[in-house]
Amino acid sequence: MQTREHRETERPRWFWRRRRLTPAPKQLLSLSFLLLILLSHLVHAQDGSGLLLGAGDHWRPGLIMDTDVELHVRGLIAEVRLRQRFRNDSGQWQEGRYLLPLPENAAVDTLTVRIGERLIEGEIREKAEARKVYEQAAARGQRAGLVEQNRPNLFRTAIANIAPDEEVEVELRYWQPVDFRDGVFALGLPLTLTPRYTPGNCEGCDVPAESLPATTATSEGFALALPPTVALRAVIDAGLSLQRVYSPSHAVSVHGDGEHWQVELAELVEASDRDFLLRWEPEPSATPRSAVFTEQVDGEHYALLMLVPPTLPSAPLPRELVLVIDNSGSMLGESMEQAKAAADRALARLRPGDRFNVIRFDHTHEALYPQAVAAEPGAVAEARMFVRGLRAEGGTELLPALRRAFEGQAPQGFLRQVVLATDAAIGNEEQVLRAIELERGNARLFPVGIGSAPNGHFLRKSAELGRGSQLLIRDIGEVAERMDELLARLDRPAMRDIRVSWPGIADGYPQQVPDLYQGEALQVVAKLAQPAGIAQISGLTPQPWNRPLALQRKDGHDSPGVARLWARARIESLEDAMRRGADEAEIRPQILDTALRHQLLSRYTSLVVVERTPARPTHSGLASTQIANATPAGSVAFAQGSTGWPLELLLAAVLGLIATVLIRRS
Repeated sequence: MQTREHRETERPRWFWRRRRLTPAPKQLLSLSFLLLILLSHLVHAQDGSGLLLGAGDHWRPGLIMDTDVELHVRGLIAEVRLRQRFRNDSGQWQEGRYLLPLPENAAVDTLTVRIGERLIEGEIREKAEARKVYEQAAARGQRAGLVEQNRPNLFRTAIANIAPDEEVEVELRYWQPVDFRDGVFALGLPLTLTPRYTPGNCEGCDVPAESLPATTATSEGFALALPPTVALRAVIDAGLSLQRVYSPSHAVSVHGDGEHWQVELAELVEASDRDFLLRWEPEPSATPRSAVFTEQVDGEHYALLMLVPPTLPSAPLPRELVLVIDNSGSMLGESMEQAKAAADRALARLRPGDRFNVIRFDHTHEALYPQAVAAEPGAVAEARMFVRGLRAEGGTELLPALRRAFEGQAPQGFLRQVVLATDAAIGNEEQVLRAIELERGNARLFPVGIGSAPNGHFLRKSAELGRGSQLLIRDIGEVAERMDELLARLDRPAMRDIRVSWPGIADGYPQQVPDLYQGEALQVVAKLAQPAGIAQISGLTPQPWNRPLALQRKDGHDSPGVARLWARARIESLEDAMRRGADEAEIRPQILDTALRHQLLSRYTSLVVVERTPARPTHSGLASTQIANATPAGSVAFAQGSTGWPLELLLAAVLGLIATVLIRRS
């Protein structure tokens, strides 16, 4: 059984005296902390995330929300069923709305709503049509549900006409690929989100609204409720013998042997305040070098293949390392400590002959040196002091800092490597990704995801477009080990200029395969004109390398989900083309056709579900209220970019009250 590491901290100085507080100051102190809690909920609610439930203009605690997750892994594909249950205790008819984070590469295809014994199944429709169907059903008093894509890894969900004292269960099904790196399989499930900061000067960038408008009445305020929880069970059919199954994020109970394993949370139910990570390691003799999974749907053939290229020894090039560190307000708490520890580790591992610079950013940015300097002991020591002094505050404006890191060229013979430590709590992802693709020059970008709920979509895409590799650090205790892995990977690109030649006519993704680094695996998916044949994979390692791979599975069995993963990859490729400037009028019909054909959510399609018989009396009203997502573990609830001066003033007043009480009693 895997258990979380337990830590104790020293008590603050104000607890050193044993003298007891009198009842009145105790009450003041309790009131002060209560005000702090209320303040944190207020600021958190401003983001527009979480479940919305309401009645008229009054905010009330009326919801207990639970999430139940079932994962079934078959080889390199995971099928996930996510059920969310909530109960209307307000005494009036309600509409529930919330933001749902999902994996950035999830192919979402099924929505069902269960009310009592009744099960209502949804269908994929064009977005505007689905919204119209939902709004009309809500107005007529019919129970209805709607799921729209807000961002590639964030979905807006609405459930209309929940009766008083009624419990509703919403189930989403999606498919996602399993990651394989350094000989370990891994799967991630986001359970909350770090609210995004959008720069005020984001002219021309597409920043979707964070919440759905209510179908009828609206409210302003906030509600307190029990924090959302999660229960999780997983079944792993790996297809090969495993030696270890564990979670670095949660305590889990693991049962199994050989190829079949079962996993559940050790505490059965936990707060959904951090992403869930699951890893499994094959027996050394069973570590795969390649794998193929196929599926046939409506007479069409699809294949998913994985290949681990060899890593040949090569002398590392002198590097120009540029550390870009996020010290914005969303990093307040353990995330900031993780980022500082990661940067310090990178600085400590600089080699003689390397060059480096450090750039920090919030809503401003600052470079330690005008240009990169030689990694001499004095300069490195100064940089480590600079990093240790960073504080988390302000907004998250990443783009100017990245542009500063990409400026100019590294000296002849040096390879510029930009390591970005951030939770990526940004609302202008597309604008930043466009800049990475067009402005990075010869630099390589290595994003390091910090915190318990980082923005996975941005981290993955920025590594892909930056021709680098991403890393996730969830806990301060794993900074040294994970940063050592990344820095070793920087020195050892496994393969570049990768090409995949498919037999006959094929449509494969990604079309531009990114560079691979030591321990990374190539994963590509394709729609094939024929069910069998040989794919040729070639690249530089740095010597030319070629490997044939048979596309027909030996067992002849279909792998459910391959076709949907291909469709998701095709949609993502078309969206990339739009970001590079392709005409939306040409791209939209292609995305729409793919999404409708494979019944997937996309920016142009939504899932809608409607019960035919009206349930709400026509004279009863319908409105909405907000309950926030869980605050990510290790962060502070009001650390969401910039809080704004009124809330900062209120916070200062509360803290001042606490300090006054403690000082007077001392």
